[in-house]
Amino acid sequence: MDDDYKYEEYSIDYSTYEDYLDAQITAQDRFYLEEDELARQLVEIGCRKGEVLSREEFAARREAAEQAKRAKLQNAPKVLASAGKDLAPFPFLRHLAAREEMVRNGKMSTIIFIRDKNQKGQEISGYIDYGHRLKIENFEPYFHRQKRLLPRPTDLSFFNWDTHHSAQNSSPNFQIIPDYEQGLLFKNTRDRKVINVDPKAEPGDNSKRVDAHE
Repeated sequence: MDDDYKYEEYSIDYSTYEDYLDAQITAQDRFYLEEDELARQLVEIGCRKGEVLSREEFAARREAAEQAKRAKLQNAPKVLASAGKDLAPFPFLRHLAAREEMVRNGKMSTIIFIRDKNQKGQEISGYIDYGHRLKIENFEPYFHRQKRLLPRPTDLSFFNWDTHHSAQNSSPNFQIIPDYEQGLLFKNTRDRKVINVDPKAEPGDNSKRVDAHE
């Protein structure tokens, strides 16, 4: 605990080594020396009682402090977007909520297929990388039912049945594999398993398909 505090002190209070040296300079030093640069040099070479860090030691402690801060942020518990929401009457959102924590933690990968109408009344469909969307978007409005989850041209796949506009994009979790015989396939970038999204075919090893309707 004490060591963490010392590391954070150098990281937060002193953004540069010069700032650290300036903190060791007294009003008396400035009165007699008149120049801060000369006073810094005297502090750096050890003309001061107590421990004075070298430039290399300061940089090492600052880096350690930054690493400690990053570790704390990574280990901090994350509040789930679905937490505290009554989703019993909404099967689709209930399935998303049941998977949210595992998907966020990288323990599960999920592809969502949606066919619905957009705000213009046009029929659209597409496949969504749930994990990628969770990282780039706030899902609370969806779980609050303030917004509808719809596919976008930036998702794994998108098709507008009225305009015939289509798009396909690989994501951090899935690679698109077009197959003339089997249709659209997705390869998981972690376990390299191939997923067949054709509802008439088996989804593939280590995968299962769940139908959920609102």
